[in-house]
Amino acid sequence: MEQKDSFSREETFEYAKALGEKAEPGQVYCLSGDLGVGKTVFAQGFGAGLGINEPMSSPTFTILQEYNEGRLPLYHYDVYRVGDIDEMEETGFYEYAGGEGVTLIEWAELIEEIIPETAVWITIKKDVEKGFDYRSIEIN
Repeated sequence: MEQKDSFSREETFEYAKALGEKAEPGQVYCLSGDLGVGKTVFAQGFGAGLGINEPMSSPTFTILQEYNEGRLPLYHYDVYRVGDIDEMEETGFYEYAGGEGVTLIEWAELIEEIIPETAVWITIKKDVEKGFDYRSIEIN
């Protein structure tokens, strides 16, 4: 397990960008953490690391946003509103995860039973005692 302290949105963004720069085809990254901890900032940094320049937002209502302008395609999922696992099949999840691009899933713990064993799990947590903007980022 790797753990990183972040004291600002910029630090979170830059840390995620460095991960995106190293990402390889077929990798699945799972983002976990409470509302407002910075999962979308992390996703934006990760996308920047892949060379994606267009604005990225969390695909809460569409479930999946596809970005093809970077060095690898990015399949950005937000599964917060997924009712059941069968909905994931409708998005092409089984073709995307482990495919030619990189899959990044927010709220991945909600669909844990279909996540590949090789997935990288990233948990972001707040600790207000260390500051309002502090985040602990754990990678397993």
